[in-house]
Amino acid sequence: MSKITEEVEKLVSPIVKDLELELVDVEFVKEGKDWFLRVYVDTPEGNIDIEQCAQVSEKLSEELDRTDPIPQNYFLEVSSPGAERPLKKEEDFQKAIGQYVYIKTYEPINGMKEFEGYLLAYGPESAEVEVRIKTRKLQVEIGKDKIAFARLAIDFSA
Repeated sequence: MSKITEEVEKLVSPIVKDLELELVDVEFVKEGKDWFLRVYVDTPEGNIDIEQCAQVSEKLSEELDRTDPIPQNYFLEVSSPGAERPLKKEEDFQKAIGQYVYIKTYEPINGMKEFEGYLLAYGPESAEVEVRIKTRKLQVEIGKDKIAFARLAIDFSA
């Protein structure tokens, strides 16, 4: 996490808490010549609306203007994480048990670095995912230290 995203997370966390929302992720990325500060928020039930995003945007914009933690020009975007929301925190993974997920690893496990399937378990050391390879279902244990990226996914085979 960059220093800018850490600063923004500190600024936005009390805002989302006051609005009874949850902070999903903060990104600060360059696309072409422009910088974007993207803040993803949701309700605990996963049904955030545009008015709630606008409230967060307005309050965060005021805080960013007051504290000025970002030296360059940027565009602020506050939105829902969408159907394929990232899984970052312990609670994210716990809520995702039983759901269809996509996990990318830092190094191959059983010759693969990408796994898509149902999250069966998430414990102190690892995640267990049921993946389908052709007609077989396999259970794969993925060490938490091996997970590079994880998100909810859409099961198109269902």
